[in-house]
Amino acid sequence: MKSHGSDMARREFLKGMAALGFLSVAQPRQAFAESSDALASQIPTRPFGQTGYTVSILALGGMFDIPNNQLLLRRALQMGVTYWDTADCYEGGRSEQGIGLFLATHPDVRKKIFLVTKSDARDPAGMTSLLKRSLERMQTDYIDLYFIHGLRNIKELTDDVKAWATRAKKEGKIRLFGFSTHANMAENLAAAAQLGWIDGIMFSYNFRTMHDDAMKRAVQACAAAGIGLTAMKTQGGGPVTPDRDKERNLAAHFLARGFTPEQAKLKAVWADPQIASICSQMPNLKILNANIAAAMDRINLTEADRAVLARYAEMTATTYCAGCAARCEQASGLPVNDVMRCIMYERVYGMRDWARHEFERLSPRVRRRLSKRSLAVAERFCTNGLPIRALVAEAVRKWESSSSCG
Repeated sequence: MKSHGSDMARREFLKGMAALGFLSVAQPRQAFAESSDALASQIPTRPFGQTGYTVSILALGGMFDIPNNQLLLRRALQMGVTYWDTADCYEGGRSEQGIGLFLATHPDVRKKIFLVTKSDARDPAGMTSLLKRSLERMQTDYIDLYFIHGLRNIKELTDDVKAWATRAKKEGKIRLFGFSTHANMAENLAAAAQLGWIDGIMFSYNFRTMHDDAMKRAVQACAAAGIGLTAMKTQGGGPVTPDRDKERNLAAHFLARGFTPEQAKLKAVWADPQIASICSQMPNLKILNANIAAAMDRINLTEADRAVLARYAEMTATTYCAGCAARCEQASGLPVNDVMRCIMYERVYGMRDWARHEFERLSPRVRRRLSKRSLAVAERFCTNGLPIRALVAEAVRKWESSSSCG
């Protein structure tokens, strides 16, 4: 039997979603007024580790055409999505430029924004150059959190990088330093917790990966070390699309609960208090509003909900690349994880141009090897049993031919 409290919570959540424009259902005038009042407050915040900073639990991912989506930034700020994430390479630099346009137009809001950008360089000279360019693009004097972008191995964090970060902080150009990682996440987090100078980490973390024992230990170690943690890729999509029956069954369960499967996946991550924020790709107002609604409502996942997600994760494991690149890449000597990530961007996010761009960043020599070398050994080492050979072959046929022509 449902409790009166859970029924009320569900009704309030549905009101909130409708007020945000996510549900196209008619609401009585009184109910709309009540939900509007409820939504006058902003989304919750959490401490960013032990850094002394507090961030919104929902962060705006910057991989979209920000210069032409200024209204979206305004809406995000209005609702309290004040953690903004970008990188020097997003949209060929237009992401940072779009943020700069907004900050130049609204200079008074800079102090409200927790601004994050990333460096593709690893050497001090390259990082200095990219940081200077990022500051100029975004028309700001400082970055709140500066990341090494896409760390694959903790050895990339050399003593020179540490000295650079210390100097950049003293000069007031950055306030915090850390890295993002899509590969070997558990190993990188566990090692970072021992360094003593990493302030923040953004890593792939979702209803699939959060139950892995090594990942749980690594997250706990980082939390104990005071590192601020941001989850990304929280929808847990992979290079292979699950069959429609499994998708429909998942949707049916959570829609009956009053929210979408996408919102449920966000809630699963927010249930971990060690995670300060979720960085979500929100290129339009519909997704932004839906995620805001999920962040603001008071309905928590039940044990039954978590069990449904766990069963779904188990049934669709062969569709998802868990990012344990050390296994397949050491076995094959090729950047298998990078190719899986490119395919994921195209199939999950519909970012065809970005996926092709990322694939073309692989050297011509590596791309030739991908097209010729057998990946059977990498496939044998894949913990999830992904059809690596077929996926890589498809990527090579699609993107190698286009890059050769262009």
